[in-house]
Amino acid sequence: MAESFRPPVRDDLVGVASYGAPQLAVPAQLNVNENPFPLPDDLARAMGDAVAAVATGLNRYPDRDADELRARLAAYLTDETGVAVDGDHVWAANGSNEVMHHLFLAFGGPGRLALTFDPTYSMYPEYARDTFTEYRELHRRADFTVDPQLAAAAIAAERPSIVILTSPNNPTGTALPLADVRVIADAALAAGAMLVVDEAYGEFRHAGVPSACVLLAEYPNLVVSRTMSKAFALAGARLGYAAVADAAVVDVLKVVRLPYHLSAVTQAVAITALEHADVLQAQVDLLRRERDALAQWLVAQGYEVAPSDANFILFGRFADRAAVWHALLDDGVLIRQVGPEGWLRVSIGTPEENDRFRAALDRAHGKVSR
Repeated sequence: MAESFRPPVRDDLVGVASYGAPQLAVPAQLNVNENPFPLPDDLARAMGDAVAAVATGLNRYPDRDADELRARLAAYLTDETGVAVDGDHVWAANGSNEVMHHLFLAFGGPGRLALTFDPTYSMYPEYARDTFTEYRELHRRADFTVDPQLAAAAIAAERPSIVILTSPNNPTGTALPLADVRVIADAALAAGAMLVVDEAYGEFRHAGVPSACVLLAEYPNLVVSRTMSKAFALAGARLGYAAVADAAVVDVLKVVRLPYHLSAVTQAVAITALEHADVLQAQVDLLRRERDALAQWLVAQGYEVAPSDANFILFGRFADRAAVWHALLDDGVLIRQVGPEGWLRVSIGTPEENDRFRAALDRAHGKVSR
């Protein structure tokens, strides 16, 4: 009898595979946009001390609202963006994935629409699926920018409850001009929609490219999402956060989050990392330089390269990108098959890893027709 039991899985989940990129032990792991540098020893020791300090209190629940952490995140954002941000206007969760999930839980749902622009981050439709939110994508231009007038017209016609802009965009690396974001923010506000600007890779933008945080004072419907996984080299810690224009948004997010969603250990680790932000920003500067040098090299080799303000590069085009991907993997370099057909994405690694990628791609070019 027990052998014939079938779990009553939702119809829309039957046969659906879980999200995930390959995790393979190869010399150059350049597929999931991680910061390739281990944490400095002194920072790792400081985190260990911070965790030890809270360990004796782990029999108690953590600070439910993470007030100290949110205040520290606000101070960091104020310094990084040049925009005064208050802790009451910041939300934190287990990675920016959970931040986005909270936003969909709060502002999506049955009978509501989320609108975004493809190609873009592959998890957005999953947030919509999980919250029974209708999901629709408009195409980006050929250069992967968003047509703000087309977007504004679609928002006015379709009346979404959530509009998502990703800048820098994943997987293309494209940063959106602030003027374009403003046009879309106006349209979203007029339609009564939340505008979420996902800046998971914001710290890697080129000098002079502003954060959407500069618009927070003007748009009560604006949310700017960030993460500590990339620039702070804390992918394993799972800490994301968002700055919001209206503190009432944070109050709604508190309603939909699970109780005590951020552990005391996570909070302690994140606070310690913020105390060492200057050290980690030096890594970001190096990764920016490596990205620009690698992009120039790829162009010189005859590849088409999407301009990137992130810590990765989308390049192509390939008649058989899977064959190139496999050739690189056979050479100890793991990158990502993602985005438009014919393109591949490589994360920026250490200088040594980037050199290994160059050499492997040269060898792959000799084996696989472009």
